[in-house]
Amino acid sequence: MAKERRKQGRGRAAEAVSEAVDGGLAELVPDRERPRARTLLIDGAPQSHVDLDDPMYLDFAYLRRLGHIADLVAPQGRPIQAVHLGGGAFTLARYIAATRPRSTQQVFELDAPLVRFVRRELPLESGWRIRVRDGDARAGLAKVPEGWADLIIADVFSGARTPAHLTSTEFVGEVRRALRPGGWYAANLTDGPPLAHLRSQIATVRTVFPELCVTADPAVLRGRRFGNAVLLAADGEPPVAELTRRAATDPQAGRVEHGRALLDFTGGAAPVGDADARPSPAPPPAVFR
Repeated sequence: MAKERRKQGRGRAAEAVSEAVDGGLAELVPDRERPRARTLLIDGAPQSHVDLDDPMYLDFAYLRRLGHIADLVAPQGRPIQAVHLGGGAFTLARYIAATRPRSTQQVFELDAPLVRFVRRELPLESGWRIRVRDGDARAGLAKVPEGWADLIIADVFSGARTPAHLTSTEFVGEVRRALRPGGWYAANLTDGPPLAHLRSQIATVRTVFPELCVTADPAVLRGRRFGNAVLLAADGEPPVAELTRRAATDPQAGRVEHGRALLDFTGGAAPVGDADARPSPAPPPAVFR
């Protein structure tokens, strides 16, 4: 659940609540500009943001990019079936429930104490069809029926790193099995110079899906800083033009790479299998994500 830096100077207040979870100390810090909004932090690092009054509000740049994908995976307002690997504060599940009523969603989150903390302090609306399951993301994905999901979103971090078993060709093959024909896979990836992990993940996903694009802050794609990149994979060509337009007009403008430019960016990186997979790199000590 690694995330991008966010201004926190005004967020900490006496009414913040905290609890020890498997991943460290979880805190929910009020947003003074939004009365029922909270930022989730784990050991002081921002993880996600939820506004109970407006679940369609996405505060972090990487979440907005995933939100664009959720908007475009099917015609506007049509219910979908979505799988979330990694729970956090269920920000994207809330967003899909609000923008696509009657959607059916499954969330897999290994940190059971975190799930209990978030559900108690930031409860999900009773009418939303969101089922939260404790357990490992890959093990949970294996239980999803073949061809069930319209969209699978991977946003799994342990100690600020994506576990190795969620970075392999075998894992991506399991993602493809659970997607319906024409379904999309979106992954939140983090990396910094020289971007070896991001390049290898693009190569890995390309062994299973014929069409990919990546959207991120231009400084991240240029290898100038550590940050988040959102990868989208599909059977057919993704809506690159619309994703590019949305990324360019975001408050934190992003860039989209696709086609030949993305192949050149990958630079001959090799895909990884279970036998040689490694966790994503840890962020530099100064980085809040």
